[in-house]
Order: sequence, then structure tokens, then C-alpha cells
Amino acid sequence: MKHSAKKVTILLCSLLLSANALAQDHFKVCWSIYAGWMPWAYAQQSDIIKKWGDKYGIDIDVVQMNDYVESMNQYTAGQFDGCTMAQMDALTIPAASGVDSTVLIVGDYSDGNDAVILKDKTGLKDIKGQNVNLVQFSVSHYLLARALNSVGMSEKDVSVINTSDADMASIASTKDVTSVVTWNPIASEILNMPNTHNVFDSSKIPGEILDTMIVNTDTLKENPDFGKALVGAWYEIMGLMQGDSANAKSIRTDMANAAETDLAGYDAQLAKTHMFYTPQSALELTNSKELFATMKHVAEFSFEHGLLGDGAPDAGVVGIQMPSGVYGDENNIKLRFDPTYMQMAADGTL
Repeated sequence: MKHSAKKVTILLCSLLLSANALAQDHFKVCWSIYAGWMPWAYAQQSDIIKKWGDKYGIDIDVVQMNDYVESMNQYTAGQFDGCTMAQMDALTIPAASGVDSTVLIVGDYSDGNDAVILKDKTGLKDIKGQNVNLVQFSVSHYLLARALNSVGMSEKDVSVINTSDADMASIASTKDVTSVVTWNPIASEILNMPNTHNVFDSSKIPGEILDTMIVNTDTLKENPDFGKALVGAWYEIMGLMQGDSANAKSIRTDMANAAETDLAGYDAQLAKTHMFYTPQSALELTNSKELFATMKHVAEFSFEHGLLGDGAPDAGVVGIQMPSGVYGDENNIKLRFDPTYMQMAADGTL
């Protein structure tokens, strides 16, 4: 009996240790420079994230990463509890790698911020036969495929050159590079160079490139206050940054400085970003049937490019859970659009 009691005690201790390993009071999220993600810079700078963390008795570090792909890789490796990324990248990097991830915040969709840029040439069809520099298998690659399809071409008509976003502007200034696909603020910087032309951008495919805050599903499940604090901070900033008041302009100027531009430059980027300034507007898209159609399209593109894992049998190998239904394998859901916390913000219950 004593032996059995000892075994039970050891088992209970083990279960408690496992629970404590999941329950946390300190979290790390990362972001990279993009118009729709600059509010995270302000969240850290202004201590708004600290305010919301204090409300729930937790600490959240908001860390800037200079390279977008590296930020996603580090999140996937477990170095961060959350990371800003486009929904396609969330599917093809963490989710396809087996990391169960949740779309906590749908922040915006790109409405011209992502662009196909040619030097000297002014028409999209002129891209035929060119080397195209972009972050391979990212939303830039997706945009290129959609652009080519719009003029009856395919990727067979170009050569994709994988290029880090951190190097894009510098290589774009060189003579040999004639075509790039990238996002703001890099796109704006390149378009300020002589003889550069925007020949196709994300305004042609509205709602297809979503910019989100992704968090680890298990971490969120065990630590709902983490989700509440992030969402609370986000929508507080959304309310403060919009409009023409002196305070709103001051806040956007701080974001512009973090993005290494000025207020006019940042506002120009925001004009090409369909921001969901309210949780209600984000929920409208998240709960829509259109989201299901978009994710089906994204999954099919990802499968065609071998981004869903070696030997993936079809585009539905990774299940995607949305309020309107599950696309793909219901027994292998690794990407979840969870409206719970945005709904709490809409209801004023955070």
C-alpha cells in the first residue's frame, strides 16, 4: 500500500510539473517591420503592453526581428510564444511543421502594400523571361503566382531568385536586378528608385493576404490571460492611432520612426493597408465564408509548391479550422482562426 501511495504521489507531482511547464507568467512575441505590424513597436515603446500584462499578472516581451522569415522560424522552433505573420506563412511554416498555431488577431489585409515591381518596363507582361527576386514561398511568391495567372502566364515564364527581405532594397539598386516582389516599407523604398514601376499589387486580390498575430495553441489554451492581454493592447492602440488628432498623429509618427520613415510615408503605407481598427470589423472577415474560400486557395497554392511537407497527399493535409468550417484533415488541425478573444474585445469583456 505504501508503495502504491508513493507511486500515486510521484504521478501527481509529475502531472503538476507538466501543468506548470505549460502555465506561464512570462511570454515573448516577435514582429518584423511592416505597416500593419508597427503598432507592436508602439505597444512596447509606450508600455501599453506592460499595462495589459499587469492587468492579468503576466509579463510580455515584444521583440523586433530584422528578418521576417527568421522570425517565423524562431517561433516555429519554440523561441517565441507568438509572432506576426501572413496567414499563408502561418500555414506553410509553423502549421506544416506540426506546430499547432492560432490566429489570435486578424489585423489587416494588404490592399496594395505587396507589389510586383519592374525596372524600366511598365507592363506586367514584360516580366516574361526575367529573374524575379522575392522571399521564396512567402506571400510575395503567392502574389507573383496570382499576378502571372492574371495575364495568362505561369511561374514557368520566369525564374524565381530567393532573396532575404533584409537584402531586398540593397539588391534592387543593383544593375543586374530587374524585377522584385516585396512589401512595404521595402516596396516604397524601391519604388522611389529611378525607372521602377508597380505593375501588380495586392489591391488586385483584396482580402487574400491577411496579416495576423499567431500564437502557440497549447500556450494560449493553458494561458488565456496571454491572449486577453495581447488583444486588449492591440485594440487600445487601434483606437488611439486612427484619425487626425494631434495624439493620433504623434502615435503614428512614433510608428513611422520605428519603420524608418516619416509620418507622411507611414500614412501612405497605411493607405494601402486595410486595417481592421475595430474587433467587429476583424470578426466580420474571420467569421465569413470568404475566409474559407481564401484559405482553400492558399492551401492549394502551398500544396502545388511543395510547402505542406514531403509526401503531402493533397492540399488538405493540414487541417485549417475556421468559424465557417474546417478545410482539410479534421484529424490534423494545425492552424486555427479563433475569434474568441476578438469577440471579447468587441463585447468589452477584456
